[in-house]
Amino acid sequence: MREQDKPIPEEKGEHVGSFSRTDDSIEIPFDEKTVPKQEPVQGRGGFHFQRTLASFSLEGKTAVVTGGARGLGLVMAQALVVSGADVALVDLNKEEAEKQAKELVKVFKDENPGADRVPKVTGHFCDVSDEHSVESVLSDVISQHGKIDNLVTSAGFTENFDAIKYPIDRVRKLWGVNVDGTYLFATGVARHLMERKAPGSIVFIGSMSGAIVNVPQPQAPYNASKAAVRHLGRSLAVEWAHANIRVNVIEPGYMLTALTEKILNENPELGNKWTSLIPQGKMGRPVDLMGPVVFLCSDASNYVTGADLRVDGGYTCT
Repeated sequence: MREQDKPIPEEKGEHVGSFSRTDDSIEIPFDEKTVPKQEPVQGRGGFHFQRTLASFSLEGKTAVVTGGARGLGLVMAQALVVSGADVALVDLNKEEAEKQAKELVKVFKDENPGADRVPKVTGHFCDVSDEHSVESVLSDVISQHGKIDNLVTSAGFTENFDAIKYPIDRVRKLWGVNVDGTYLFATGVARHLMERKAPGSIVFIGSMSGAIVNVPQPQAPYNASKAAVRHLGRSLAVEWAHANIRVNVIEPGYMLTALTEKILNENPELGNKWTSLIPQGKMGRPVDLMGPVVFLCSDASNYVTGADLRVDGGYTCT
């Protein structure tokens, strides 16, 4: 018998002692009778027919979504609208942003014919890598909406080049959009929130590529940019916690967007390689990001900041 499994003197019963034994001489400072009773709580976000979802409401909030006229950004913007938020779609393509803003309102009205209030959705132009363009669009959003409470930085892109062949001007452009754009919008919105002395939630859209190396495609600068976004989120979460501004990062895995689907249709072997590495055996869909972004923007995540939320089907677990 192992030393740790030997019974102590006078110990009885079928189960012999071990290192997990409780020392009866240790006193618990509070017994059950003296612990204060806990009352049920009500969500801070508003009222819904399903009361458990109250704290997920974004009613009364205004959100900015960069890269919001298409792809993942548009889907996440729709999630915020469905949850009651007013939304400003910011994109390099202003015409498309304005078109999609009208479409989001139309869809909301069609799906909620008895709604007491219809969210306001607007479209705006911005080059996220340009400081003056960012300042201008934030001023425009505040002018039209009155305030900003939430930010989702979805603008970004990737390219596949062997590192030794990657044109440096393309690297700088990628970094300008993925990292500089995230930083400029985050600091601009945080400055606005601090001036209002208002709480807020900022969500960076990173990538699992910020924590692992994708195979087989070569994309070192992209991976590095998303690693920067990931750590930027943590750093700002700590720096701005005193102002009640939360900063979190959503890190999607392989998502089957229209562009990705086109690429995989032309190269099915790549799709087979990707899915073979995903424990769930399938790629994610843009709608899989709707719940996470609403959670992180809402009061349901009030004590969550500096977090990296992976939405990757388990890819980074293996």
